[in-house]
Amino acid sequence: MPAEPEAGTTRMRDFLRALAEKLHLLVAVLAVWLVATSPWVSMLGKMPREPGFFTLAHAYVGLAALLLALAYLFDCVRDGAWRLNFPWASGEVHSVVEDLRGIFRGRVPAAESGGLFGALSGLTLVAFLAAGITGAAWSWTEGTAAALDWRGAHLVAVRAFIALAILHIVAVALHLLDFVRY
Repeated sequence: MPAEPEAGTTRMRDFLRALAEKLHLLVAVLAVWLVATSPWVSMLGKMPREPGFFTLAHAYVGLAALLLALAYLFDCVRDGAWRLNFPWASGEVHSVVEDLRGIFRGRVPAAESGGLFGALSGLTLVAFLAAGITGAAWSWTEGTAAALDWRGAHLVAVRAFIALAILHIVAVALHLLDFVRY
C-alpha cells in the first residue's frame, strides 16, 4: 500500500499549483500588454536618449515577463508535465497527429492529453520565451550591429507568438464550448 504524502508535501503541491495558475494569468496579461502597446514603442538599434513611457515600459515589462515565463516553464516541465506540454520532446507525435485527424472528423481534442492542444500550449510558451530572450539580447547588444539582427529575430518570435496565442485562445474557447454543451 502506498504511503500517504506528508502534510508538508501536500501543502507544497497545493501552493505550487496555485502559483502556476497565477503565473499563467500574469504571463498572459503581460503578453497582452506587450503586444497591445508595441505600436507605440520607438527604438531601432538602441534605446532612444529620452525614451517615451511605452518604450521604457516595454523594456521593463518585457524583462519581467521573461522572468515570469521562465518560472512558468519550470512549472510546465516539473513532475513529468513536459510530456503533456512538449510531446514532441519525447518523440510522441502520434497523439498530435490523431488529434489533427479528429478535428477533421468534428472532434475536439482533449486538453490534458499531451496531444495537439498540449503541444500548442507548449509551442506558445516557447515562442513567448523566444520573444523575451531575443528582446533581452536586442537590449543587451544595444548600439551594435548585432542589435538590428536581434531586433529582426525578436519581431519574428513575436509574430510567431501572436499566431500561436490566437490558436491557443481558439483551443481554450473550443473546450469551454464543449464543456458548456455537455
